[in-house]
Amino acid sequence: MGRNTRKRRSPLATKVIAGAAALAVGGGGLVWANFYASAHESGPSHNRTRSAGAQVATIQCPDVGQKLRKVPRGARAGVDRELAQLDKQITEAYARLASTRQAQAGDASYVQNAILGPLKSKRTAALDRIGTNIRRVGGNAPQGLDRFAGCRGMGVDQPNDGNAGNGQDGQNDGGQGEEDGQGQNGGQGQDGGQDGGQNQGDNGNGAAGPFAEDFVDINDVQPGSRDLENGFAANGDGGSQGSFTAVCGVNENNLFNSDNLIVAPGVDNGAHHTHDYVGNQDNDAFSSDEDLANAETSCQNQGDKSTYYWPVLRLQDGTQEFDAGDLGGGAEGNVGKILKASEAEIKFVGNQQSDVVAMPKFLRIITGDAKAFTNGVANANSSFSCTGFEDRQVTDKYVLCPEGSQVVRTSNFQSCWDGQNIDSANHRDHVAFVQQDGRCPNGFQAIPQLQVRLVYDVPAPTVENGQVQNPYAVDGFPEQLHKPITDHNDFINVMDENLMNEVVDCINSGEDCQ
Repeated sequence: MGRNTRKRRSPLATKVIAGAAALAVGGGGLVWANFYASAHESGPSHNRTRSAGAQVATIQCPDVGQKLRKVPRGARAGVDRELAQLDKQITEAYARLASTRQAQAGDASYVQNAILGPLKSKRTAALDRIGTNIRRVGGNAPQGLDRFAGCRGMGVDQPNDGNAGNGQDGQNDGGQGEEDGQGQNGGQGQDGGQDGGQNQGDNGNGAAGPFAEDFVDINDVQPGSRDLENGFAANGDGGSQGSFTAVCGVNENNLFNSDNLIVAPGVDNGAHHTHDYVGNQDNDAFSSDEDLANAETSCQNQGDKSTYYWPVLRLQDGTQEFDAGDLGGGAEGNVGKILKASEAEIKFVGNQQSDVVAMPKFLRIITGDAKAFTNGVANANSSFSCTGFEDRQVTDKYVLCPEGSQVVRTSNFQSCWDGQNIDSANHRDHVAFVQQDGRCPNGFQAIPQLQVRLVYDVPAPTVENGQVQNPYAVDGFPEQLHKPITDHNDFINVMDENLMNEVVDCINSGEDCQ
């Protein structure tokens, strides 16, 4: 399977980091399986008494990027690089966590002293550089950034309180309240030996998930049970009733990479997981707006050079994909066969209460949160369902569909714009969801709402006795344990002016166009 190779990462850097990350995939895998077996035993009390270190399944750190609200434009490139460095530090610390389970079992202070302590020191230095970048261009750096340096261990079934290592609330961090995360019980007690170089008990990814508890039979999901407030409800009786469908294929050109042009521009492997791309064909971390405007597009309407991208869905069946040894792929626990969608429906719809206005060119929108397992669910938004059951949507579980039904991923984007900015420091504040009455918040105006519906022909995993065989999962940051709640979707508008006006006219006039 192909990939985007226009700009390649440094082989030396790849080998250095991949060497550490590979420990989580290979050497640490069997230890992880044993860890989960003991963590969920129901035998004598001494088997249930474990050191605090042995209970740590992953690492939870404050998401500094979402807390930064005001970053001068001249400082954003430097700040984005440092934010990407913070992500890389967590990934490396997680790899060490996964590869040292035996040491942790014998030393209750190991995780704090050998992993979390050094991580805090590295994060403190990166946070200091963020402040320096802001001050260098005359900006005012947030006070007390160093209080976001501390991280903590988190159990796989431990709810997140949304305040990992934050210390006391500050006055200038621009942080927003976060709801409690939805922890998932994730124990796997199967020890399996070696099969094609992978540990059968951990899906081949160092027990980074998903687990049986991450799946639900669609028949057990109640119709209408998902909160539809964030744009999943159909248009109301008033407002703009039309739609525009962009036909852009299903990534027939096999364009993949682990970059993230929105969050980590100029940073190779900024996503730490692999993305599918449709639409614009010049998508990587180094693409400028000019590159995007001059690129080819997979969309039938050649006036649409927008980039639509999302984390790939994989079947963890032992397949060695093209990225099996790469960062973003197998070296960071994203393993197995990449499944391309059989359908990718990309549709723009209107607002319940008003007409919509044109999106500005190069507007960037992210919906969902790739770190929702450790961040909390405040920004979690995408959902899973099955064809024939789409009145049942679930955000924190993967679905098991009956025979003849296919897995559906749905993401509805923010549809209110601040009227000024194509992006914001935390990549969220310049757009918003409608309020409960369907109106945009004060100071925002309605724009066409992007809705992405992806359909997959996924072999149903087998779940028996608390074990899952051949599961599917979205790619994600290693420390997010492939939780379904971390699904997300990204968009950069690169429609030409004529096409965007056509989209607006169709929606406001009540027509359905493509």
